[in-house]
Amino acid sequence: MALFESYERRIDQILPLLKKYGINSVEEARTVCTDKGVDVYKIVEDIQPICFENAKWAYVVGAAIAIKKGDSNPVEIAKTLGEGLQSFCIPGSVADDRKVGIGHGNLAAMLLSDETKCFAFLAGHESFAAAEGAIGIAKSANRARSTPLRVILNGLGKDAAQIISRINGFTYVQTKFDYFTGELKVVKEYKYSDGDRAAVRCYGADDVREGVSIMHREGVDVSITGNSTNPTRFQHPVAGTYKKECVEQDKKYFSVASGGGTGRTLHPDNMAAGPASYGMTDTMGRMHSDAQFAGSSSVPAHVEMMGLIGMGNNPMVGASVSVAVAVSEAMK
Repeated sequence: MALFESYERRIDQILPLLKKYGINSVEEARTVCTDKGVDVYKIVEDIQPICFENAKWAYVVGAAIAIKKGDSNPVEIAKTLGEGLQSFCIPGSVADDRKVGIGHGNLAAMLLSDETKCFAFLAGHESFAAAEGAIGIAKSANRARSTPLRVILNGLGKDAAQIISRINGFTYVQTKFDYFTGELKVVKEYKYSDGDRAAVRCYGADDVREGVSIMHREGVDVSITGNSTNPTRFQHPVAGTYKKECVEQDKKYFSVASGGGTGRTLHPDNMAAGPASYGMTDTMGRMHSDAQFAGSSSVPAHVEMMGLIGMGNNPMVGASVSVAVAVSEAMK
């Protein structure tokens, strides 16, 4: 039985990378990690329990390479994890074309750098994947930073934001936007736990204008969009508008567009075009993003379809940060 999904289509890229660092097999890569006291497989599984086997093994490969290289800086380890993820991309796929594995490693590196002050999951609250990613970051990122990273969720709907906060132990921030003056006011804040999760601030917006104001209020430096129910109504328009206003203010803002790919939402008539095919949400992502991922922010099967691994893009962000910090601590 194959060790993970689409094994035959991936292994020819994985083994040469491993052998470059003196590792002879994927199984041996896991031994390299466990010998250091890091169960990478379990860390990834805990972030998104429904992720595929290939997701767990992809991080095992990246972590083992980082250990063999002697990396101890979490920023560098995160970049190396990206090499491991990239080796799992199926040749000719959308993920391979966009170098999404490398992109995930670089994004995690940014979140572990003290230059990044605030990271936003700009995602529809109907998706729990943003919460899974946020939990992974909240539990680990600040162990490797000299200043705490602020993590927020910014999505459509105040009721949805409160529900997500309550279920996950986040801090719910209720806002009210004055459409006449353009002023955003905080009505109340409610912490649903006392631990790491409470540091994640969860906002619900009524529309794009309020969503953009929330981004400015928190001074978001890096964000990743979702691509679920409301991408054309909220996520992509907020990221694009905030990007424009940051440019006007000479503020650095790195926008990641999660989602998109073959025949994605609202434009399913060109699926036969393979990597050249993209739908409306994918197009919107191209308009504002500094990096674009492939496949769903939440659904493992859709990211797998795009040729990367079976794990939602948002949970993957949490997994990358968590694994990088765990390996860094083990190396020290």
